[in-house]
Amino acid sequence: MTPEFLITTLVIVASPGTGVLYTLAAGLTRGARASILAAFACTLGIIPHMAAAITGLAALLHTSALAFEIIKYLGVAYLLYMAWATLREKGALSVDTEAAPKSVRQVLVSGILINILNPKLSIFFFAFLPQFVRTDSADALPQMLELSAVFMAVTFVIFAIYGIFAAAVRQHVVTRPRVLTWMRRTFAAAFVALGAKLAFTER
Repeated sequence: MTPEFLITTLVIVASPGTGVLYTLAAGLTRGARASILAAFACTLGIIPHMAAAITGLAALLHTSALAFEIIKYLGVAYLLYMAWATLREKGALSVDTEAAPKSVRQVLVSGILINILNPKLSIFFFAFLPQFVRTDSADALPQMLELSAVFMAVTFVIFAIYGIFAAAVRQHVVTRPRVLTWMRRTFAAAFVALGAKLAFTER
């Protein structure tokens, strides 16, 4: 593992995206515990893409237009659903003061699906990880597994920091209905924008 890999990983993970957005929303409306769960869920959602990249399945998404389009539009549909649910106060920005098991499941399932339904992640890891594997080494698989583990650890830590910060200012948001309304609209618009960006993404 090189300093270049760590720097690149930090830049990629810290860049705002669906996972960051979802973790911030969980922290703002459900508190620090939910934000950590959301960060964990988003991290778990990376596993299938990393597995696809390591096993070479990402090449299928890159070469098969149909497979890529199907997964892409499932992701777009889910992001639009998140926007709709947010506006209806049943999604990412619903204020949940109860620590009910159902709420925990919702946070986990939504966070995992957000990352699973993004085919660009598979192609990204397919192109990203091999750049940091020594070409003169016969142990490429262990290296890729190590790099993948580091990437996931960084993802969880950065997302958790985002979420805990959001949870720290939670009371300043949820106790002001007008601020909360605008937050819902802003997050819903962000989900729509991310869905549109994914829809126009090419292989």
